[in-house]
Amino acid sequence: MDDETDRKYRAPALEKGLDVLELLSAHGRPMTPSQMSVELGRSVSELFRMIQVLEFRRYIEPTPDGYRLTNRLFSLGMAQAPAKSLVEAALPVMRDLASRTVQSCHLVVPTEDQIVVIARIEGPGDLGYSVRLGYRRNIVDASSGLMFYGMANDKRRAELRALLEPRYGAARVADYVAAAEAAGAQGHVRRPSDFVQGVTDLVAPIMGADGVIATLITPYIQREPPVCGIDEALDHLRAAVETISSDMGAVAQP
Repeated sequence: MDDETDRKYRAPALEKGLDVLELLSAHGRPMTPSQMSVELGRSVSELFRMIQVLEFRRYIEPTPDGYRLTNRLFSLGMAQAPAKSLVEAALPVMRDLASRTVQSCHLVVPTEDQIVVIARIEGPGDLGYSVRLGYRRNIVDASSGLMFYGMANDKRRAELRALLEPRYGAARVADYVAAAEAAGAQGHVRRPSDFVQGVTDLVAPIMGADGVIATLITPYIQREPPVCGIDEALDHLRAAVETISSDMGAVAQP
């Protein structure tokens, strides 16, 4: 039997609420009740109470363009031991990295076909660039997404392709795979941000016992006069991920 016919119990109201949360997560942008209605195949009146309750419980919030997810689910997930231990191991190293490079940095993990920022450290000084906690982006578009395929083992690569191809198409995934394999061979990413002009994404992988588990990113901004050059910043970043990877049980490469 499939999942729908094999279930012993149903909770229609709960399922409507979960549908809303999953839809907003998958789209990664605000949606109006009417847009949700079309996507979910439910009437606006069916969703109205769910939206009101989710807003009251602070799982979603209104914006001028519709409703979006808050960081409440993110915070609940971060309370789990594996994510918590990763952040605990990374934060002291990230503070040192930001001090050495005079740049901000942020910690990213994969979640299905997206990446999500789970920790950040602001760069010292009055000027800098950073992203909010809980920020998400499609893994095929993100600089850090290249590391999550390029540094993955064969099993994880196959799982990612199976997940991504139905959503983004074979051609787009093939381009992503080619770029990710090149980045994996290099061991890091260094490329101009396609999201913010004037920023160069420096990305290095954090490895665990079973492969890549996260990435550490420095969105590098050239200061005048220069304080820490981009080559030096990349060296500091790679040293930082080696330290965190060691704490997370990565096996040292010969």
